[in-house]
Amino acid sequence: MNRTATRMRGLAGLATGILTGAALGMAAMSGQARAETLTDALVSAYNNSDLLEQSRALLRAADEDVAGAVAALRPTLGYQFSESYTYLEDPGVTRLRDSFSTTLELVSELDIYTGGRNRLSLDAAKEAVLAAREALVAQEQSVLFAAVDVYMTVFAAVETVEIRQNSVRVLEEEVRAARDRFEVGEVTRTDVAQAEARLAQAEADLVAAEGDLETARELYNLEVGRYPGVLAPPPPLPATAPTEAEAREIALRGHPRIRQAQRQVQVNELNVAAAEAAVLPSLRAQASAGYSGTDDTFGGADLSGSASVALTLSGPIYQGGALNSVFRRTKANRDNSRAQLLRTTAEISELVGRSWAVRDVARARLTATDRQIEAAQIAFDGTREEATLGARTTLDVLDAEQDLLDAQASRIDASAQEQRAVYGLLSSMGRLTVDFLDLPVVSYDPTAYYNAVSNAPGIGSEQGIQLDRVLRSIGRQ
Repeated sequence: MNRTATRMRGLAGLATGILTGAALGMAAMSGQARAETLTDALVSAYNNSDLLEQSRALLRAADEDVAGAVAALRPTLGYQFSESYTYLEDPGVTRLRDSFSTTLELVSELDIYTGGRNRLSLDAAKEAVLAAREALVAQEQSVLFAAVDVYMTVFAAVETVEIRQNSVRVLEEEVRAARDRFEVGEVTRTDVAQAEARLAQAEADLVAAEGDLETARELYNLEVGRYPGVLAPPPPLPATAPTEAEAREIALRGHPRIRQAQRQVQVNELNVAAAEAAVLPSLRAQASAGYSGTDDTFGGADLSGSASVALTLSGPIYQGGALNSVFRRTKANRDNSRAQLLRTTAEISELVGRSWAVRDVARARLTATDRQIEAAQIAFDGTREEATLGARTTLDVLDAEQDLLDAQASRIDASAQEQRAVYGLLSSMGRLTVDFLDLPVVSYDPTAYYNAVSNAPGIGSEQGIQLDRVLRSIGRQ
């Protein structure tokens, strides 16, 4: 019995030594190279995200729609050049007659009055830009939350692998001790088989945990833009809101999805007004100047210049119902956007309530797992001591140890879920942004490109030079 007690204490000492060694090893690694933090992952995700690049490109395309709408308010200037050959057979003469003619003309046009359609199109384009900016913020939230998710997934996977490795080491000693005790007749072959079976299960769990870690590393590379190194424990949780009601109010007031839907309603309202104005007349001014010349086979040549100015008033009388169809379609789109706004508002409100509940559950679960670990540790220590006195079997010790390992694994998962829940609540409130988190990044300025193109700059103009600088700064030239 004394030999058994000595072996059990030796196993306990080994387990403690393994855990201590792992902790010291992690400390040494962190001393040699700074561990990556959650902030590092968020910064990398923001800087490397292809999804954000897509949204920024869509925003720049919306900016160009404003430039196009501005250009529609300005006069246009173009040229026309033609060269023609004419062959004539004149019955009154014995020779054929052919001639060449050349025409060069400059033409300028300006819409003086369009019933307000051009102005309405410009206003709609500006509202569409604001909607695209909100879509960019929403995409930013998705990218940052994905980074939080994969960071916690990798961090939890690493800790799980460490627990499984420690379990395998301890169980290997358990198997050795069981075999030694079997040799001297202290235990039966059943006890040895139970220890071996538990070791095989621990080895299978380790392989599965290592596979989960590799999968998490690949996902981390996808979302963050690089593979993870040694990850530091997550920082203190960010502040959200004192109450659920305040969190809901913040979300309904400023969530980017709601603001985007509001802007889209304004776009469709302006489109309805533009479609309604399509029945109004248009007044267009035209001016042209040029010359034409003719040269024929008889040696005659004629060169003449011309210039003209004209005002054209035009309007629809009957279009086969096309204008009415367009008007009804724009009204349907407006009604759709209004309904979408109501639905988005309801969804965000529900999301805040659900995220708040998930956060509370995660906190409660974390507290419960702490108590579970404490109770499992006491049970394991007691079972181990009772086994040294012969009151417990090897299987009882292994079961108690497995309960402790399961509690520790549950604690890892609960901690990760709490992090996800808090950042998910921030996202539901519309505050999971680089500005609110105060991340050390050079944030994308959505107004820089707009300011450079909104006046429809020409080549070589001051605005055009400014646009060149903006394009170089974002690497698009």
